[in-house]
Amino acid sequence: MKKIHIALFAVIVSTMLLSCKKDWLERKPKNILTDAQVWNDPKQLLALLANYYNRIPSDMSIDANWRNMADYDDAMWSGNSNDEGRNNIASYAADRWAYWDYELIRDINLSLEKIDELGVNLDSEVKKQVKAEMRFIRTWIYFELVRRMGGVPIVTKQLIYDYSGDVTPLRQPRAKEAEVYDFIAKELDEIKGLLGNITNNIPSASRANKYTAMALKSRAMLYAGSLAKYNNLRPVPITTAGGEVGIPANRANEYYQKAYDAAMEVINSNAYFLKTNPANPATAFYEAVTKKASNREAIFVKDYLSAKNKRHGFTYENIARGIREDNLSSSQVVPSLNLVEASDYLDGSPGVLKNMNAGNTDYIYYDRPQDIFANKDGRLLGTILYPGSAFKGYTIEMQAGVKVWNGSAYQTVEGSQLGSLHTDGKTLVAASGPHRSIQDVSNTGFYMRKYIDDGGGTSTRGILSDVWFVWMRLGEIYLNAAEAALELNNTTDALKYVNLLRERAGFPPNSLATINIDKIRNERRVELAFEDHRVWDLRRWRIADQVWNGNTTNPQSVVYALYPYRVVRPGHPADGKFVFDKIQAPRFIGPRFFQVRNYYSFIPQAVLDNNPLIVRNPLQ
Repeated sequence: MKKIHIALFAVIVSTMLLSCKKDWLERKPKNILTDAQVWNDPKQLLALLANYYNRIPSDMSIDANWRNMADYDDAMWSGNSNDEGRNNIASYAADRWAYWDYELIRDINLSLEKIDELGVNLDSEVKKQVKAEMRFIRTWIYFELVRRMGGVPIVTKQLIYDYSGDVTPLRQPRAKEAEVYDFIAKELDEIKGLLGNITNNIPSASRANKYTAMALKSRAMLYAGSLAKYNNLRPVPITTAGGEVGIPANRANEYYQKAYDAAMEVINSNAYFLKTNPANPATAFYEAVTKKASNREAIFVKDYLSAKNKRHGFTYENIARGIREDNLSSSQVVPSLNLVEASDYLDGSPGVLKNMNAGNTDYIYYDRPQDIFANKDGRLLGTILYPGSAFKGYTIEMQAGVKVWNGSAYQTVEGSQLGSLHTDGKTLVAASGPHRSIQDVSNTGFYMRKYIDDGGGTSTRGILSDVWFVWMRLGEIYLNAAEAALELNNTTDALKYVNLLRERAGFPPNSLATINIDKIRNERRVELAFEDHRVWDLRRWRIADQVWNGNTTNPQSVVYALYPYRVVRPGHPADGKFVFDKIQAPRFIGPRFFQVRNYYSFIPQAVLDNNPLIVRNPLQ
């Protein structure tokens, strides 16, 4: 019977092959798409766009490059020893911020041409939208190129080799630095009316729309205006003979005006709103960055989604030590005392913390560790966690040791273990430190809050986080408008937009009566901390080599810490109270050293070898 079944099966198969042989051999494969299918399928084009969006570079994001916060933001490295060198950067490498992604530009140029050539059945509105988004991404790439490298070749068409042996036609020289910024402005103006991604008057935060384009324009034009002004105020401006580096000073106001106008287009759209909470300004500021629901402050983000298993480990790697939910990693990048003291008190006085009396002869005693931070700018607690802060339903307990009175002076006693007890049976070193040498605990006395997910289990490897990374938000646009206005001698608007941000942070309305560039610079430092702005701001203002001059006596080049201690002084009113020492963060070894050569990254040697028309950058 078995042989009969086999024979019958063979006959059936043979018959099928004979009767369908021609059709079978001519069947089209189901797993290969033709060019026509690709360029006429909105789903395929959406996937392509997602790929291009995902390739937008960021020197400081929460999924990959967040460790750079310890290199050139108001933070340092407190994690494991594999990255200990981040606390001892003798000098930044000449190619530290180098970027030359003409592969992505080529891919976008090819896509734009293929859509025109082969997308004959594509809906005209879809075609217009997709092409505009691709041009937006390409424009963003050119901004990343120019702010790192100076003028670069502007390539908007495919460069196709004809195999003749002559590659000369493919070589293009660098455009002038100003020409690249002009190209960026022109492209964004052209595409803003073609970009959709606005539903029921609510703009998308993860795909480009007309306001995203204007937000990018305000940022890029502010950068160009700053270079035109401040580079030319240097004793020796940084330039090349052909203008590949250096923007004429007489163009500064033109760029500032473009930055201001673009910012006002976003602000006046009423499409975005500052996230506010008068009862809790710190929470409002924290949620402006981390919360997705009903967030109308975020303009453009790199999004993540747990439902699609697109998550990141920033919370896992940087949660405060004492409340971590996993037992391997935490507290890698920690904020500095420098940032804390950059935040003003709500009465408008400078934010230097009061740890000693007027004559520096004795400590100021606090009932609770958090009391030293009372009446500070709400953006401080929205950005960092300090001793006594509440987060995820816990209190961040921080204590570095005890100060024991020996009859004439205080003796500092610190322990070798977190969560250890003093001889009086009370805390010696708290579970969250700070500690001078233990890894994965704060070395500065502070922890990150911005971008740290307050959801349950988000600091575990099994859950992780889908908090998004904000590339642009309304807070930045207010500051762009304010700075451009100030540079154009419009102090009314400069004050208006800075004061609105300060009011959101808990200051009274119109808390500033006067304003200057130093104040705006400090507002950007406080408002935009850890959002990938600090190093770029210092570069465009041409003060990075002064702020980070490699000098150990320069407090701006060194990361400082604040260590809380419990007072042990039985019978005295100070017994059980807390005092604070300000110190250089113990694991921070070498001052930051930004050199003049770092204002423009060195062009890769392979690029110079392949194209003799490329002019080297200054000092390269």
